[in-house]
Amino acid sequence: MITLKDIRKSFTNGEETIVALNDVSLSIQENEFVSFMGSSGSGKSTMMNILGCLDTPDSGEYLLNGNAVNELTDEALSKIRNEHIGFIFQTFHLLPKLDAIGNVKLPLRYSDVSEEEATQRAQALLEKVGLGHRMHHRPFEMSGGQRQRVAIARALINRPTMILADEPTGNLDSKTSDDIMALLTELHQQGQTIVMVTHEENIADFAQKVITMKDGQIISEKTNS
Repeated sequence: MITLKDIRKSFTNGEETIVALNDVSLSIQENEFVSFMGSSGSGKSTMMNILGCLDTPDSGEYLLNGNAVNELTDEALSKIRNEHIGFIFQTFHLLPKLDAIGNVKLPLRYSDVSEEEATQRAQALLEKVGLGHRMHHRPFEMSGGQRQRVAIARALINRPTMILADEPTGNLDSKTSDDIMALLTELHQQGQTIVMVTHEENIADFAQKVITMKDGQIISEKTNS
C-alpha cells in the first residue's frame, strides 16, 4: 500500500541545513498498524507529513496505492488527502461553533456526498465511537477523550484507505489514552490501515509494528505479536 524508497527531506535554518529524513526506505501493507517512535528531531513528524501528502520529499520515491505521490500536482495531492487519508491530531482540531455531527461532516463539505447521506454517515460513526448520546454537543461540552473520539469519527467519514494519527493520546490522561488506543485497535481489527506517531513506548506497543527513528533514519523495527 505504501512504499518509500530513498526519501530525503531537508530544511534550511539560517545558514544551516537540517536533514530531517536521510534516504529512508520502508513499506507498509494494507491493514497494518504501524507506529513511529523517536525523540524530538528524529524525523518522525516529517515522515508523517510526507505520508499524509502535506509535504513532499526533496528526492526519492513515494508510492501510495500505486500512485507516485512526488509526481502529483498540488490539486492531485489535495484530492488524495481528502479521499484516501484520515487525520487524527493531538489537539483535536475541532471547530468550536459546530456540534459533534457538524465537525464529523466537515471533510465531506466539498465532496459529491449529499447532506442527508453526510448526516447519516456522521451519526453512524459517532455511534461507532461511543458518542451516540453526544451528537449535538459542541467541543467545550465534551471531555478530552470525547473530543478525540469525535476527531476519530471525522477521520473515518471519507472512508479512507489509511488513518494517520499524530500523537493521538498526547493530551489525554492514561485511562482515556487506553480507551482511545482500544478504539484504534478495534478499527484496525476491522480492516483499517493505521499509521501513528508517538513518543510513548506503551502507546506505540499497541501497533503491530514499531519503527524507531533517530537523526532522520530508521534505526530499528520491532514486530509485536
